[in-house]
Amino acid sequence: MTQTTKALLLASAMIGIALLAVFEIVPEEVAHYSPFLLLALFPGAWLRDRKSCNLLKQSKA
Repeated sequence: MTQTTKALLLASAMIGIALLAVFEIVPEEVAHYSPFLLLALFPGAWLRDRKSCNLLKQSKA
């Protein structure tokens, strides 16, 4: 799964929870804290992989 796909899935989950709160299926307090909770539970969606290039690393070429 690519980094873009992970980020889109995270964003769609946030939007879905917001819509559930609008229709009062999810309590408002849960909807307020759910974006932070999702970011904490799935850091791979917004943090880079270990395989990504490091622009701050100096090359010895």
